[in-house]
Amino acid sequence: MTKKALIVLADGFEDIEAVAPIDILNRAGVEVVIAGLENRPIRAAYGITLVPQTSIDQVNELFDCVIFPGGRKNAESLAASEKVIQTARNHCDSGKLVAAICAAPSHVLAEAAGLLKGKRATGDPGFNDRLSAAGAIVTNEQVTVDGNIITGRGPGAAMLFALMLTEKLAGKEIADQFASKWTVSR
Repeated sequence: MTKKALIVLADGFEDIEAVAPIDILNRAGVEVVIAGLENRPIRAAYGITLVPQTSIDQVNELFDCVIFPGGRKNAESLAASEKVIQTARNHCDSGKLVAAICAAPSHVLAEAAGLLKGKRATGDPGFNDRLSAAGAIVTNEQVTVDGNIITGRGPGAAMLFALMLTEKLAGKEIADQFASKWTVSR
């Protein structure tokens, strides 16, 4: 059965933090569904535009993984959405993977959803105080996995974050094939 991942975007998402997971997961055979806060083209922080297949309000199923890219504006918008927070909590409570990178671990997972209390996590170092205040154990690693929660540090970790998602959804062998093919150290 094909694994499915949901990636949730709002205007101002960090380009590479969304595109790297979408691209690598699709190449690995994972079906990626892009959901916007609204069902319209979503503009990234540095100029690309992605057209979502749906809006978060139309999502009523559990995926194998839900992904929240960073970008401060994006993370703030996602954190302000009750549907996004409920989606994160539902996936976490159901044992599904919940992944966030850059500003999203602090804004969405830690503060808004309350999912990182007592969990090891990483994110944009500029928001480490917010992670700590919400009860997270800050690792400062490029990518941190704690149970079913995966967090990434920022744009420089986007490929490693995407490869970890690939490992969890498609298997270590496939993730390692991509890593060696593209000479990414893991």
